[in-house]
Amino acid sequence: MDSMRWLAPAKINLSLKILGRRPDGFHNLSSLMVPVSVFDTLEIALKDVGDIEFVCAAPGIPLDDGNLVVRAARLFCSTFGFPPRLRIVLGKEIPHGAGLGGGSSDAATTLLALDALFQTHLARQTLVDLAAELGSDVPFFLVQSAAWISGRGEQVSPIEGLPSVPLLLVKPPFGVPTPWAYSHWKESEEIPGVPYGEQSTAAGTLCNDLERPVFQKYVLLAELKRWLLVQPEVEGALMSGSGSTLFAVLRQKQCGVALKERLEGEFGTQIWICLCETIPQKSDG
Repeated sequence: MDSMRWLAPAKINLSLKILGRRPDGFHNLSSLMVPVSVFDTLEIALKDVGDIEFVCAAPGIPLDDGNLVVRAARLFCSTFGFPPRLRIVLGKEIPHGAGLGGGSSDAATTLLALDALFQTHLARQTLVDLAAELGSDVPFFLVQSAAWISGRGEQVSPIEGLPSVPLLLVKPPFGVPTPWAYSHWKESEEIPGVPYGEQSTAAGTLCNDLERPVFQKYVLLAELKRWLLVQPEVEGALMSGSGSTLFAVLRQKQCGVALKERLEGEFGTQIWICLCETIPQKSDG
């Protein structure tokens, strides 16, 4: 039985600007997204008989066609005429509902893995078209690079030259529903005393239009950002995507541990904290 193991990276949005609502109900975006060194793992093997067997031990993850991995595998197999005789084991390290693109990355990685497993050697655009059927963020993860995202997320333009920078990711024990965040963007207001403006950092210029609606409802996130921005180790801080994860751009990688300990002392250990770095370009090595 052939078997392969794949890494599915998380992402952050260094910038996210909403350009307006589209006739299809989605919003037109301009966003700079970059993969980061937090990974789910996918192990995919061919089976002789049966249907897709999907295994994931993480709580709250659907194991049926409600999961993007299963939908990606079904879409690939039905499109190219393969029987869906697969065993897929997903190991989750990227939190759910975090604004880090875990589900989308898992789906894109499934497409890449099946292209390799079945040796279909598909053109990148063919995979992108499939990915766009699965979700707005899925095409981004096929390019394995930092990229500008436009349209509703399906238009991906890879960029080079971004540095790798150290990050601290922070996620409280709740998620933010993405459709809710977008639907409340237009009428939302800023909280006085919370900084929303652009920040210039080694990673690039940080800004996120979705902070306004999300901070209004989830005030803890506004407090977290305000706290991070006054720490000496932090060059900039921003919510990723629709939240609930915030990331801090660190001045130096080695100062992350002290910041993590101070953060736990201030906000408690229920908060998920992860030290990682951006991976703007996939290594050829």
